[in-house]
Amino acid sequence: MHRPLIDAYAEGAHALHRAIAGLSRTDLNATPPAGSPGTWTLQQIVLHLWDSDLIGVHRMRRVIAEERPLLIGYEESLFVKALHYEHADATLAADAYKANRLLLADTLRRLPDEAFSRWGVHNESGKKTLADLVKGYVEHTDYHMKFVAEKRRLMGRPMA
Repeated sequence: MHRPLIDAYAEGAHALHRAIAGLSRTDLNATPPAGSPGTWTLQQIVLHLWDSDLIGVHRMRRVIAEERPLLIGYEESLFVKALHYEHADATLAADAYKANRLLLADTLRRLPDEAFSRWGVHNESGKKTLADLVKGYVEHTDYHMKFVAEKRRLMGRPMA
């Protein structure tokens, strides 16, 4: 049964709104505080999670619909540089991320359990089942949200 995994995925839809709540554009683009994990700003993390989830939803929908699709990796640091994350509207990205996740969660809830065994081949990491992908995107958001919480704490702007 994949219900708890789908619920965790859907709950993650609210992560980006929590990440940016009460912060100004200046806060979001501030250089990470001393002692802060990683080198990305809060803005860059938020936009990275949005981009990553767009790619993730595409991969999962292909695994659901196609037979053993090829899933292509990407270089996240090139996205940060080339897509001018610092100028993006973080609230709009959070809205899109939420809608994207909730729409896919609705699709996932309609699938029979055996659909979670369907798989594609990632060009860098090999065979990935639908269950692997959902779990991976839940963990990816959780991983980055730990950094967000610590950066906000060090800024004196802890998450609510």
